[in-house]
Amino acid sequence: MEDETLERERQFHDAWAAAIDVDGIQVADYFEACTAPENRFILKHMGDIKGKRLLDLGCGAGENSVYFAKKGALCVASDYSPGMVEVALKLAAANGVQIQGRTMNAIALDCPDNTFDFVYASNLLHHLPDPRAAILEMHRVLKPGGKACFWDPLRHNPVINVYRRIATKVRTEDETPLDIDIVNFVRSHFSQTTYDTFWLASLWIFLRFYLIEKVDPNQERYWKKIIIEQARLEPEYRRLEKVDGILKKMPLMKRFAWNLAVVAMK
Repeated sequence: MEDETLERERQFHDAWAAAIDVDGIQVADYFEACTAPENRFILKHMGDIKGKRLLDLGCGAGENSVYFAKKGALCVASDYSPGMVEVALKLAAANGVQIQGRTMNAIALDCPDNTFDFVYASNLLHHLPDPRAAILEMHRVLKPGGKACFWDPLRHNPVINVYRRIATKVRTEDETPLDIDIVNFVRSHFSQTTYDTFWLASLWIFLRFYLIEKVDPNQERYWKKIIIEQARLEPEYRRLEKVDGILKKMPLMKRFAWNLAVVAMK
C-alpha cells in the first residue's frame, strides 16, 4: 500500500514537473515575500548557512535549493519525482548556482548518518504515508547540532478543508494534512524545537480568490498564487497578519491555522 501511494505521488509530480516554466520562477519570493511567513520564520531560526551542507527534501521545482545555494549553502535537491529533480537542476542553472540533484525516498534516505547541517522540507510531509518516519530520517542524517526545518499544512481548519474538497485536480488523493500534535513527536526526538502556525484570518485571501475574483482552484494553485501576486496582496495581507497575531494568543487557536512551521535542533 505504501509503495502504491508513493508511486501515485511520483506520477502526479512528474506530470506537474513537465508543465513548469523555470523562467517564470522568482526564487527569492518564496522566502522573502510577505505571503511566505513560514519560510520567513524558518530563516529567522536557521542561523548561518554559508558553507553548510543542506538537504532539501521534496525539492519540487527547486526554489528552496536555489535560494539556499545563493546564500552559500552546499545543497542536495532530492525528490521522489525524477521530473522535479530535473526541473530543480534547470532552475539552478538558470540562476547561476550549482546544486546536486538526487532522486530519493524521504522515509528511507540513501544517505549516511550525521551527514548534513540542515535538512529542509517544504510541503512534503503531508504527501507521505508515514510523516513520522521522515522526521526520524531527518534526525538520522543530521549532524549533532544540525537543524531540521519543515513546514506543512494542518488538518484542523474547516475553511481550508472546504478548499481541499474543491481543489481536487491540483492535489493528490493521498495527501493527509498534519495534526498539530506532530510537534510533540518532534520534541521527543530533538534537543530543541520551536514552531509557529500561520494563516488564520489571512485565509480570507483564499476566500476572496474563490468568491470575489472567481479563480478556479482547479486551474490555479492558490498556494502558488499568493507568492506570485504577493505585491498586489501585501496591503491586505499585512492587515490580516496582525489579526492572526492576536488570534494565535488565544487558547487552542494556533491549531486552526493553515500551515505549521518547525525548526528543531538535533
